[in-house]
Amino acid sequence: MNTSPTISELRVKFVAGTYTPLDAYRDARAIIDANNVDINAYLEVFDDAEESAKAATERYAKEGERAPALLGMPIAVKNNMLVKGKRATAGSKILENYIATYDATVIARLKEAGAVIMGATNMDEFAMGSSGESSAYGITKNPLDRTRVPGGSSSGSAAALALGGIVAAVGTDTGGSVRQPAAFCGLVGVKPTYGTASRYGLVAMGSSLDQAGAFARTVADAALVQGIMNGKDINDGTTIDENTFRVVSKKDTYTIGVPMKLLDGVDADVRTSFEAKIEALKAAGNTVVDVDLPLFEKGLAAYYIVMPAEVSSNLARYDGIRYGKKVVGKDLLDSYMKTRAEGFGAEVKRRILLGTYVLSSGYYDAFYGKAEAARDVMRKELATTFETVDAILTPTSPIPAWKFGEKSKDPLSMYLADVFTVPVNLTGVPAMSVPAGTVTREESNLPVGIQIICPHAGEDRMYDIGTKIESL
Repeated sequence: MNTSPTISELRVKFVAGTYTPLDAYRDARAIIDANNVDINAYLEVFDDAEESAKAATERYAKEGERAPALLGMPIAVKNNMLVKGKRATAGSKILENYIATYDATVIARLKEAGAVIMGATNMDEFAMGSSGESSAYGITKNPLDRTRVPGGSSSGSAAALALGGIVAAVGTDTGGSVRQPAAFCGLVGVKPTYGTASRYGLVAMGSSLDQAGAFARTVADAALVQGIMNGKDINDGTTIDENTFRVVSKKDTYTIGVPMKLLDGVDADVRTSFEAKIEALKAAGNTVVDVDLPLFEKGLAAYYIVMPAEVSSNLARYDGIRYGKKVVGKDLLDSYMKTRAEGFGAEVKRRILLGTYVLSSGYYDAFYGKAEAARDVMRKELATTFETVDAILTPTSPIPAWKFGEKSKDPLSMYLADVFTVPVNLTGVPAMSVPAGTVTREESNLPVGIQIICPHAGEDRMYDIGTKIESL
């Protein structure tokens, strides 16, 4: 694992002038140039990043401690986030030549805070995947074991940070796409309360599920980056403010719920690592209780109805007429069909077909309607549980990172790896993955994560528990 500095450590050097943002850029670029051909974390390294680093260096000389929080900090962003003047492919051939005409809100806020956007990272096509294997631009490897997946769909963002040079990365989380790769790459990964971060300028996958989330090496860094991205946005009517939910405060010690029944199918070594952290929390004065979440395990079934339905709706716009890849056919319908046949990959086609089916006449009520009803009950189940516990902890993934090809031919087995993460997106509550040790596979020490789930707007509590886990 790399030993790159944290944001706070780097800022001390920047302010003192012993190490500059330009130095940081050059060191990061050297790491990328030496490794990216093999790892394939970045789809593009931005030419103007060096100029941003030079400007940041000059500002530190003038402003010192008064400089913005992220000034000069090298950060990578997932390629489904619009960066003005840059390609935004969403990992798909159908958008291979699309150039963004504006900045996504979260990107604009990072730029305003002074971040140096190093480049755009690889991802599973249209954020559909849990392994980094479905990108139209090649697989992304896990820098900690290059024979294994880095997780997905924010595969490149996690791999770029694990590789080193940058201090944070940004991804999107629709069903675990920040938290799971964070766990596989030994990082902290955040999925905020739905509506906390604007979706304006993000390439949509599942509009009621998607949220931009931060990757970092520490909880403090992740909280800082996430906090800068968050906030009400007039361009996104789903964004919320501090008055939407009641304040969830921090405590000295917590009552933590663990759904023990759901641990039965967890890999033995992953479970051992998880239980070790639980015991350490108990020894530190926290109370741990078993909680029953019967709908949690059914969340996977509901998710794989709701998500493909929203995919089917959102991806209907990619027809080769308005923008993106176009394949000319004998007539309009033939052009549509050929464009989508060549532009979309297998996993995207699979989810579009599934989503179109569950939304079709005669099946809408039987499938989509019931999934949404289950989703509503799941929200109530969590709300009731949070009346008696302060947070819920689970493994982030039931298994460690797998080898390439092990699950790509069996999509269902890959979907099952999302069992602990997808209920969070269905219910809109915040969650975060924090490193929870390692497990050994074929002489590789593979990171695993522990997931902290809190009530709506419970990020402060979530970060506090995460910081406690870091110190154990």
